[in-house]
Amino acid sequence: MEDRRTLRELSRSDALRLLASVAVGRVVFTQRALPAIRPVNHVVTDGLVVFGTHDDSSVSTEVGRARGIVIAYEADEIDMASRTGWSVVVTGFATRVGESALADRYRELLHPWVGTPNHVITLQPRLVTGFRLVPGLPPAALSSPTP
Repeated sequence: MEDRRTLRELSRSDALRLLASVAVGRVVFTQRALPAIRPVNHVVTDGLVVFGTHDDSSVSTEVGRARGIVIAYEADEIDMASRTGWSVVVTGFATRVGESALADRYRELLHPWVGTPNHVITLQPRLVTGFRLVPGLPPAALSSPTP
């Protein structure tokens, strides 16, 4: 018997809710005209995806060069045994938050694995896509009933 799965598109709100349910994702940005990907800790708050970086981080350098550059952020949760799960991608404008009470509040919400971040970056979601991989119908249920 064939083991089928089905992709179901998630609503924007469901995708952001799932993204908020995990602490680690991958930021996708441009570095020297090429795509680069880095894992980071994040929180979803105030309608933003928020993550911290350090002075020597390439994503911090790139975002700091220009206000509002476009980046993408991806997180997922996949169960290899059941072959089910979800994946969410958020694309939008990134901004490095200046030293302020807001940056301090975001730092308090983050739980970094490598020290307190020097910089806080926010991603304003413009495009949010998400898919859930769910068990599909068995092959017999896909065929039309015979009279």
